[in-house]
Amino acid sequence: MSDLSAEHDAAVTDRAILTTSAYSTDRDLSARQSLYQFQTPRYDLPGLVAEQLREVHGTVADIGCGNGKFLCRLRQDRPDLRLLGLDVSPGILAGVPGPVAAADAARLPLRSASLDAALALHMLYHVEHIPAAVSELARVVTENGIVIASTNSERDKAELDRLWERAAGDVLGIEKGPSRISLSARFSLEEAPQLLGEEFARIETIELPGTINVREPGPVIAHMASYRAWAGHHEVPFDETIQRARGILADHIDQHGTFEITCLGGLLICSR
Repeated sequence: MSDLSAEHDAAVTDRAILTTSAYSTDRDLSARQSLYQFQTPRYDLPGLVAEQLREVHGTVADIGCGNGKFLCRLRQDRPDLRLLGLDVSPGILAGVPGPVAAADAARLPLRSASLDAALALHMLYHVEHIPAAVSELARVVTENGIVIASTNSERDKAELDRLWERAAGDVLGIEKGPSRISLSARFSLEEAPQLLGEEFARIETIELPGTINVREPGPVIAHMASYRAWAGHHEVPFDETIQRARGILADHIDQHGTFEITCLGGLLICSR
């Protein structure tokens, strides 16, 4: 592992960053989630998760539940389920209807085989030791239980990576600036089956490709600015780079009418 990779992993998994800035509230998470309203096709991700749980009865925990987007949908669609939300950051749980609790995904405060299903949605890349968290997921679900994980592809939103590098390069006075922080790089859609396969015999990957088109810079800039918690690890003045990106975007949209972003995320349905 290179020093750069080690620094990246340390930043993405830093407990202090996760609990005191990145997810102390749901502001930045909501900014990232809101960009998908401009995606075609539109995926009802909470609805897709609910559909995968159609044969599940009993207790379901959303581990790394964030702002409770999936819990709220499940409470609406599946009032028969016993639902629990867990997250490493107490702050982001403040607005999530209970029961909820602060917990570490690598040391879950749950009895073995106590869940009929567990969700680990866009969060395993934040766990310092991913195999330990996968082992915990396997431990807490029943023999016939399922785990639903999600993440993004290594190719997801490559246009935003190039936009950042161009803006950072302009700020630094070089052709191409340093790469931005990539949250899903540690647990990409391509690598996830192998990591989950250490504990689960059957893994079904449901890919969710799409294209985001925006006609004004605001939603993209809000998404990029939502990485402010890691500003110190970007190797470039963060605010100046964001402002330069806004100018580049505005010029692009003036010329082309829209800015297009290619997306690829997915769900991974895991069972024994």
